[in-house]
Amino acid sequence: MQFHIQPPAIRASGYSLLEGSPEFDDVGAGLDEAEALGVDVVELPVYAWHLVVEGRVLGDRLKDLQRALAGRRLGYSVHGALAINLMDLPERLPRHEKVLAANIEIAAAIGAEHLVIHTGFVRDAEDDLEVAYSRQRDALARAGDLAAARGVRLCVENIFRFRDARETATPAKLAGELAAIDHAAVKATLDVSHAYIRCTDARIDPIAEIAALAPHVAHFHLHDSFGRPNEKRASDLWLYHPAEAVAFGEGDLHLPIGWGGIDWDAVVGAVRPAPGAVAIMELNPAHWRELNSQIPVLQALAARFQPAPAPAAVG
Repeated sequence: MQFHIQPPAIRASGYSLLEGSPEFDDVGAGLDEAEALGVDVVELPVYAWHLVVEGRVLGDRLKDLQRALAGRRLGYSVHGALAINLMDLPERLPRHEKVLAANIEIAAAIGAEHLVIHTGFVRDAEDDLEVAYSRQRDALARAGDLAAARGVRLCVENIFRFRDARETATPAKLAGELAAIDHAAVKATLDVSHAYIRCTDARIDPIAEIAALAPHVAHFHLHDSFGRPNEKRASDLWLYHPAEAVAFGEGDLHLPIGWGGIDWDAVVGAVRPAPGAVAIMELNPAHWRELNSQIPVLQALAARFQPAPAPAAVG
């Protein structure tokens, strides 16, 4: 009798590097730390580094980054520009796509398998929401073709309504959008804390929502919070300092895993991605002293996720 051993749900885990110098001249020290901690992969904050000017990649600086990353045993993922918004108004959309194309070029050049971008959001009061979602689907399909040609997987991260955003996708809505696109190079980054915050805002069940997104997940962002929005629309608290937000448990805190109120048992039970996902811990720099003790916590949590069942054989 033959037994089929399914690959693990999460095959590699690590954390996001600190943004550091905009010239990334301190990235070597960050990689030294990651190698010493024994992680598999690090996520590079490309959004914070001076590599792109008006959608054009600066070739000399990209070569500098390639040299800085060469010869390491680490794998890499890339967090692209946070300002990319594929639901923006038509007159601005080409600029977003141009910066996204530059981010894809950078990810491919350094051998990063995953490029993370945020799902879009709508601010304009007159914009039709379903038309904006349609713009994003079309733009993601185009970007997926470009990413696939470069050997990169685009991972769309769920976010929450921040600042003056009218709309951004809940995890289940994002799942529906990705299913409609149905592109092998366009998957999801599940940010569990973001999901809790968005679902608190919408007064919906976060576990049901992330379960809906699970089939599309190729990449995780793992960090803790209490799932409370701290935007003006959702909070009555006035907070002066970021440390006060932590003290009151408000907002997107990026706490060490276990410090917040996320029900990780329920999350593990609800989320069964396809085998081979990557898990990245995004730790607030204010809590960097916890990094060393958090690595085994991250690795233990990642090991608990179970993969989606393999499709039944036909015939």
